[in-house]
Amino acid sequence: MHQPLIPFLLRLGDSAMVQGQRLCEWCGHAPALEEELALMNVGLDLVGQARNWLEYAAELADDGRDADHLVFRRDQRDYRNLLLVEQPNGDFAVTMLKQFLYDAWHFQVLEHLSQSLDPRIQGIAAKALKEVTYHLRRSSEWIERLGDGTEESHQRMLAAIPQVWRFTVELLDSDALEQGLFEAGIIGDPQAIAAAWQQQVAATFASATLPLPPAASPFYLDSRRGVHSEHLGLLLAEMQFLPRAYPDATW
Repeated sequence: MHQPLIPFLLRLGDSAMVQGQRLCEWCGHAPALEEELALMNVGLDLVGQARNWLEYAAELADDGRDADHLVFRRDQRDYRNLLLVEQPNGDFAVTMLKQFLYDAWHFQVLEHLSQSLDPRIQGIAAKALKEVTYHLRRSSEWIERLGDGTEESHQRMLAAIPQVWRFTVELLDSDALEQGLFEAGIIGDPQAIAAAWQQQVAATFASATLPLPPAASPFYLDSRRGVHSEHLGLLLAEMQFLPRAYPDATW
């Protein structure tokens, strides 16, 4: 199962890494000091999780690359992160909506992976699940607070939904690789994960007095094939500049 497992690990690691990078862009710009610290802490959690997934992928590939190489030396078309996480932060409403939609999916994925027949995956997922449980609680509370808060916060949430909702199509879809890993007992049932995600999102939107859009439809972008939006290239250019400019530098 090594060969099909590697791209799946890249999906997990890349998504966590890119979402962590997006959150760290809020450093010095968050609406309150407490929120800045919280956003940075969640971002650092995700970077740590990304390292664990990518280190495992590098070990399985056994081609001389390590986790740092996978993060800083791959081009946009080689990344396999969810389209959702690469979208710009926007205002605080957009950021928290993106975070919640990702957290609700991430929690379900990790909960199933913590029962994996692969002991390495099981251990990484169990540790990450403790962190993501907090991430989901925090982001869902913010969705409710903003959606059912002031008139301005409600309007900002209404404006945020169409900006990011279409990218949730990947959270509900699966491919032959994931089906094969599920049948082998390595990952959870993609359909069960999708159903649980939909239930969580519907319940939170209802509490936040927000309308639940219909399920997003597939379109030409597809992160599983490395076909990303224009935003990922700009994010990677900033994130990868120093390691590429000084490849031999050490701390």
